[in-house]
Amino acid sequence: MKGGYWRKILRINLSDGRVWEQTPDEDLYRKYIGGSGIGARFLYDLTDGNTDPLGPENPLIFMTGPFAGTPVPTSGRHQVIAKSPLTGIYGEGDAGGTWGPGLKRCGYDGIIIEGASDKPVYVLVSEGRVRILDAGDLWGRDTYETDQKLKEIHGENIVVSSIGPSGEKLIKLSAIMHDGSDARVVGRTGLGAVMGSKKLKAVVVSGNKKVPVADPEGLRNSIKELVPTMVQKTLGMKQHGTAVGTVATERIGDFPLKNWAGSVWDKVENISGQRMTETILTGRYFCGSCVIGCGREVEIKEGPYRMKGAGPEYEALGMLGGMCLVDNLEAIAYGGELCNRYGLDVISTGGAIAFAMELYEQGIIDKKDTGGLDLEWGSAEAMIEMVHQIGKGEGLGRLLGHGVREAARRIGGRAPAFAIHTKGLEFPAHDPRAFNSIALGYATSNRGACHLQAASHMFEKTAVMPELGIPEPKERFRTDDQGEFVKVCQDLMCILDSLKVCKFTLYGGLRTTHVREWLKCVTGWDMDLEELMAAGERIFNLKRMYNVKCGISRKDDTVPERILKQPRTEGGAKDNLPPLESMLEEYYPARGWDSDGVPLRETIEKLGLEWDL
Repeated sequence: MKGGYWRKILRINLSDGRVWEQTPDEDLYRKYIGGSGIGARFLYDLTDGNTDPLGPENPLIFMTGPFAGTPVPTSGRHQVIAKSPLTGIYGEGDAGGTWGPGLKRCGYDGIIIEGASDKPVYVLVSEGRVRILDAGDLWGRDTYETDQKLKEIHGENIVVSSIGPSGEKLIKLSAIMHDGSDARVVGRTGLGAVMGSKKLKAVVVSGNKKVPVADPEGLRNSIKELVPTMVQKTLGMKQHGTAVGTVATERIGDFPLKNWAGSVWDKVENISGQRMTETILTGRYFCGSCVIGCGREVEIKEGPYRMKGAGPEYEALGMLGGMCLVDNLEAIAYGGELCNRYGLDVISTGGAIAFAMELYEQGIIDKKDTGGLDLEWGSAEAMIEMVHQIGKGEGLGRLLGHGVREAARRIGGRAPAFAIHTKGLEFPAHDPRAFNSIALGYATSNRGACHLQAASHMFEKTAVMPELGIPEPKERFRTDDQGEFVKVCQDLMCILDSLKVCKFTLYGGLRTTHVREWLKCVTGWDMDLEELMAAGERIFNLKRMYNVKCGISRKDDTVPERILKQPRTEGGAKDNLPPLESMLEEYYPARGWDSDGVPLRETIEKLGLEWDL
């Protein structure tokens, strides 16, 4: 390879302070690409089903891809991988912003942090040096304060990845935050708690190395051809953020309502992206190399929700808004701000609060459990108070911070029926009853319920991929041909998560032909479509193999009974229930797995993986 990588991965052991560099073979890069793929390979090799997610032996893996630090559109991203303390299986999260390109400019493709410090520390990678520094003065600070303090010490050019108080307290809904008040988040699967278990407050990067590119002119010319189309097709997202389609999403029955028990909501316009633009929006921002610009800057100048920072994304509006029936946009923005400062995954936090609200409605918990709080649907005050309690690990929030699966188990009785999750990960803000393929995607996603590990719904809205057999958007309620479709989508997402490209580019016209051309221009590799898609399939299967070692099988490839047996009674998804079992019967053979969801020996060997199941 001629560019795209430094072939250097920084290794740090916080237990003994050792720092060293690893130089992987080119074969590792070509087989696993970067980001999610290489991270999964390292996690598979360094841990197993017996690894304690909060023990020093669980590595925290920060990984970029070949596109990070180059002009490739939306490549300002990185992946963080570890065994999840929330789910107990494969965990990962993806973030935009500028931290990934910042690490790449330091001359590293990734950082693997092992062991655990006996006191709070942060890592500084700058000026060709790696230092482990005391973080005693940072411990207890929120993520915005941490970013500001570190910039006062090391200058404005640094980029900070940090945890807030929730990560320090090992709360299992904790996130890893980046870019200060711009709040670019590795949110899912509780990786902030892994960072906290290592007493690692932050990882700071600052570098000025230029990422090598094999064919700079060819890359520039190729990008120029697509960018105008991409900008035009994503203009709505630039104007109104990821929440541009909130109202339309509710109308087709995809928006989360009342812990997934609601059908329609006539107040959704109150919290739409358009309403945000009209009222509290003050500016927009772009991640590194981005041409879309969906980031929101908002300000609430007075009242109980006074704040200035990152505006709520679609997921925050769905989970703190629709899930809790809160239609106060300022309260949702403030709740999102609190999640960012505490370092909480807003998706799982909203899911946990809605779960608690339904338990309160059902009489399973009462005021003695809530500390006197009226945990009623639509109460902005109750929603905000529960964010505080989860972030601080206090009151009912201490229990909810374990996630809805574990909270329901501890409460017992009827509580598990209201815990909406897959493999321990709370649902994001998309309803599988609105897109049958989402049910299959959630059920088989390697990190638990996730709309982005397949992103199949994008190809049932407006995205197309003719070279992968998707010349036009699919019909969302169809019941056949789902197995191969979701498999192909998952393999493609593994590629994008490894190259590090934002998935919103799919709405902007991205094709695998662009990906292959850019990869050739950056690295010099001339990958055909078969080799590229095989890499995605290899990565997905490696993650599944890891989960099999953690005890995952067909019994876990499911979604809650509410989704499978309780239809929405009104709206755009009225009466539809996803036929999960028949879709799994298509999916497992398409994957080359046995009837229990375990990859077959011939599948593993075909992909160049090692048989050790």
